[in-house]
Amino acid sequence: MLPIPYLRQLLGSLLSRRRQLIKRSYLLPSKALEREVMIDVYRPTVPPWRLLSLAVFNDGQDLPKMQLTGQLREQYTDGALVPLIVVGVHAGDRLREYGTVDQKDYQGRGDRAPAYERFLLDELIPWLEGRFNIYHDPFRRAIAGFSLGGLSAFDLAWRNPKEFGVAAVFSGALWWRHSAFDPADPDANRIVHDYVRKAKKAPPVRYWFMAGTDDEKDDRNHNGIIDAIDDTLQLMGLLAAKGKREGEDFTYVEVPGGRHDPETWGRVIIDFLRWVG
Repeated sequence: MLPIPYLRQLLGSLLSRRRQLIKRSYLLPSKALEREVMIDVYRPTVPPWRLLSLAVFNDGQDLPKMQLTGQLREQYTDGALVPLIVVGVHAGDRLREYGTVDQKDYQGRGDRAPAYERFLLDELIPWLEGRFNIYHDPFRRAIAGFSLGGLSAFDLAWRNPKEFGVAAVFSGALWWRHSAFDPADPDANRIVHDYVRKAKKAPPVRYWFMAGTDDEKDDRNHNGIIDAIDDTLQLMGLLAAKGKREGEDFTYVEVPGGRHDPETWGRVIIDFLRWVG
């Protein structure tokens, strides 16, 4: 005979099929971050034995602005999306917890990025695995983020390919520098570009990039391409130089008229989630 909690979960899943999606919020105490972390979990109403892919989003507090609940429900109703669990991690102090783990920026920002990495790997992922039936294959596990959270997502996947085999960078803050901007060498000192360039090879991670044509106005090297797009294209060029194949190992979505805001990111978030599958 099946355990009572299992039967309840199964019955609840079967009875709620018309809803197609369940959203729940949890408050996780974190030793690594020394604070409580709000977590939003979006999961399809499938039987509990069904394995789910995983997509963890930095800046999870912005997902409602992207109408994610309605978009996911529509996708599952139409059968257009593989079953996956989306986890939105609400941000704390973004300028301290997001960034690059091995290198603070030139103003000392990102100093709590190592603690955020420990939270994800040692606290959040084990908690999720204890509650939900998630694939252990890293290519079924994604880390994603917006702006500075996108920079963080790239860095976390690069550092932890056995945990996250997919990374999504929405309008990534790829300008993040270890030294102040130098007008004589405007593309110098970008942390991610530098470590990708120096790496012997790229880790086995698939990358999904996007930027909007109105993401910003700045064009620091005066080449006619705004920095948000230029930084992304240059990073993709470095990945290609390391043997990554465009279209298979990485892809790029440019949103005409897209701005640096949740509304723009919401226009393409389902494109990314489909790409995960």
